[in-house]
Amino acid sequence: MSSAEQLIRMAEDELTEYSTDARKIEKLRRKFSFAVPYLQQKAVRDQIEAEMSQNFVAKLVEENRQTVALPFWGIGGLGLLLGISGQQPLDFIATAVGFYLAFKIQKWGWRLQAKRLVLKTLDDIEAGVVAEQTKSAT
Repeated sequence: MSSAEQLIRMAEDELTEYSTDARKIEKLRRKFSFAVPYLQQKAVRDQIEAEMSQNFVAKLVEENRQTVALPFWGIGGLGLLLGISGQQPLDFIATAVGFYLAFKIQKWGWRLQAKRLVLKTLDDIEAGVVAEQTKSAT
C-alpha cells in the first residue's frame, strides 16, 4: 500500500467519528507524522491533489454524497416494492441497479471527503512547520 493510500485510509477511519474537522485534523496530524516522514509529505500531497477531480459532479458528490445518492436509494426501494407486490421479476433489476449506484456514489463521496481531509491535514502540518521555522529564525 502506497503512502497516499495509507493516509487516505486513516482519514476514512477518522471520518467515522462524529467530531469537528479541526479535531479530526488534530488527531490525524499525529498519525501522519508517524506514517509518512515530513520530507515525503509534499510529494504525497501533490499526488493526492492530482488524483482529485475538479469537475462539478465530483465537488457535488464530495459535499452532498447522501443527497446525490438518495434518488438511487429510492429507485432501488421502489423496484423492490413493485417487484414483490406485483410479482414481476424484472422490477428487481431496478432494485439491483438503484442500490448499486447509490452505494457507489456514497463510497465515491466518502473517498473524496477523505482525500480532502488528508489535503487539509497536510496543509495544516506544513503551516505549523513554517510557523515554527519563522519563530525560531527570529
